[in-house]
Amino acid sequence: MPISSNDELGYKPLDGGWGWMVVVGAHIAIGFAYSMPKALSIFYYDIQEDLECSSSEIALMSSIMLAVMYAGGPVSSWLVLRFGSRPVVILGGLMCGVSMVTASFGSSIIYLYICVGIIGGCGLAFNLNASLNIISKYFLVRRPLANGLAMAGSPVFLCILAPINQYLLDSYGWRGSLLVLGAIMLNCCVAGALMRPVAQAPSSPPEQKVEEQPNNTNSNLKESCLKNISFFDVSFFKDRGFTIYLFGSIMFIFGAYAPFLFLSAYAISQGIDEHSAAYLLSFMGFVDMVVRPGTGLAANSKWIRPRIQYFFSFAVAYSGLCHLLCPLIHSYSFLLVYTFCFAMSFGMVFALIFECLMDLMGPLRFPSAVGMVTIIECFPMLLGPPIAGLLVDITGDYKYLFILCGSVIFTGGVFLLVMNIYNDHMLKKEKNAKDREQNQTNMEDQDHKDIKRTPKAMMEQTEFEVTEDNGTQGELEIAETPN
Repeated sequence: MPISSNDELGYKPLDGGWGWMVVVGAHIAIGFAYSMPKALSIFYYDIQEDLECSSSEIALMSSIMLAVMYAGGPVSSWLVLRFGSRPVVILGGLMCGVSMVTASFGSSIIYLYICVGIIGGCGLAFNLNASLNIISKYFLVRRPLANGLAMAGSPVFLCILAPINQYLLDSYGWRGSLLVLGAIMLNCCVAGALMRPVAQAPSSPPEQKVEEQPNNTNSNLKESCLKNISFFDVSFFKDRGFTIYLFGSIMFIFGAYAPFLFLSAYAISQGIDEHSAAYLLSFMGFVDMVVRPGTGLAANSKWIRPRIQYFFSFAVAYSGLCHLLCPLIHSYSFLLVYTFCFAMSFGMVFALIFECLMDLMGPLRFPSAVGMVTIIECFPMLLGPPIAGLLVDITGDYKYLFILCGSVIFTGGVFLLVMNIYNDHMLKKEKNAKDREQNQTNMEDQDHKDIKRTPKAMMEQTEFEVTEDNGTQGELEIAETPN
């Protein structure tokens, strides 16, 4: 796919400068958004004993948090286009902090659903969407690298929060831990403060210094964006590339989180001790931490950038293949190999998943597009892990979980690959047809001009011949006159 033009935004993105500080802020905000629902699982056992709830009830807390984070995408996108990324991320940080502090006083699991799941999930939604949007405004050429560095916040914060949460739990219990976590999550407000509005520089001339444009330019751009935003814009489904991307992403999301959540339990069922099983998650986080920015670098290269949709298709199919091979593994050494491959594929997909959407929709349509995608993906997010867990309850074996998730994800990867080939073929065919139509129109216009010009040319030619004949006749008369 071609890189978006500067003219689409009306200014030349900096591709650096303060944009790297924006990436730092996005790294923090996205890190909390993706790692917090997973890191809270450390408190599950103590909360379950204190509130006397079942395992399925306590696990639903993180599921609600993730689902609300995805479902809040359209609201977050509208707020970003109305007020900008900075206030939205600051608001999200405040909501996350308040949710954890109020949850520490909870006396029922329903109370935790409201505080942690709904309020905290909305805060994370504001952090995620606003961070992705501001990156698309600051970067164009280096955007895959910037997205990879920002998305690397998820594994980095998972590795940091896991031991911190364990230490807080041992020292203060789950209530005190949530109270401290509420204060820690206020750092999202600091991250939001880094996301100052983009300094807009005209795309030409190149030597012109970067300056703030007048307020009316910003207002016109914002009004143009607001006209395009919609909570559920069905016109996106007329875009063939968007529809292909959406169906492939849904299939990936359906099977992506269940292997992550049940990896430790599967290792224990294979006779591996609990500490070694828990180490698998830490190992996965470290691998993911390296893979995401590395994928961003690779996607930014001149060989992969025009083919980034195919790169994404490969990453999805590779992830599904890893899960399909997992049931064949029975030793801890090979399980480490599986975890490495799983983390690598997981990191590749999440480093590319939003970059591919930006590549398809462009920076102006991206906010509303990502809002629609996230609200649709909240349904497979809610359905995938429970269905996989139900399959384990019915069969009593974890291998069927990995087979189910691997099959769905691998099918999604193959679907993306085949349909992207078809889409490129159709785009070239449509372009050629449009070029032929344009050439035909130009030829008809030229013929029309020639037809208009012909009578005038004939008249001028006739006048010239008459004048020439009169001159010749005059010469003859002069020659015949007697001396």
